[in-house]
Amino acid sequence: MNPFELVKNLKNIEGQMKTMKEELANMTATGSAGGNMVQVTLNGQFELKEIKIDPIAVDPRDVKMLEDIIVAAHHAAMEKVQEMIKEKAGPMLGGMGGLGL
Repeated sequence: MNPFELVKNLKNIEGQMKTMKEELANMTATGSAGGNMVQVTLNGQFELKEIKIDPIAVDPRDVKMLEDIIVAAHHAAMEKVQEMIKEKAGPMLGGMGGLGL
């Protein structure tokens, strides 16, 4: 492969990555757990944007259960964000392998 063409392609990919990063910041994914008692919303950069807790889930005698549901909802939201990233980055990365995504 021509090294000059490789550099040209890398610059193009860099621009696409910047655009994708901006798009992901505006995308959101919500994960839920406990029969929707807890909902966690993340943006495409894995930043926590919102958490909703159904009042029925708030039992002072069982805080551990609520903590577990929050973690599960966060995990579900993270999986959705990872899928969004794969869908966005897949065509751009083309034949460059998975790169850990």
